[in-house]
Amino acid sequence: MKEFDAIQLKQFIGTTRYYRISRRHLLTDGTKYLAEEAECFWMMDAIASHLCEIGTADWFVLVRVSVAQGRAVMIYEDGNDNEHARQEIPYTDFPLAGITLYACWDGEHWVIMLPSEY
Repeated sequence: MKEFDAIQLKQFIGTTRYYRISRRHLLTDGTKYLAEEAECFWMMDAIASHLCEIGTADWFVLVRVSVAQGRAVMIYEDGNDNEHARQEIPYTDFPLAGITLYACWDGEHWVIMLPSEY
């Protein structure tokens, strides 16, 4: 795994472009950078999969990822501590102890973004 500089995530305060990862899921500049540099496209795929299950009745989903001892837990919430779903990842080399991402439904796509891009 290449070295990941998490400080670089702070530079993303909006997006200039969207990157399609599926028919209904887009990444912003920041989440594309994260996926490429931290080698975690698996995380974006997991988020997209759960968003399909959660549906669009709630237009905002907060995703909390916690990593400890090479394992991860991904919790999908409504932003008010109400849990939609939870997934345990038995192995990961994700370089951070945790990260929070947002997903917003724009009427046609789920846009997965860093909180600073909201």
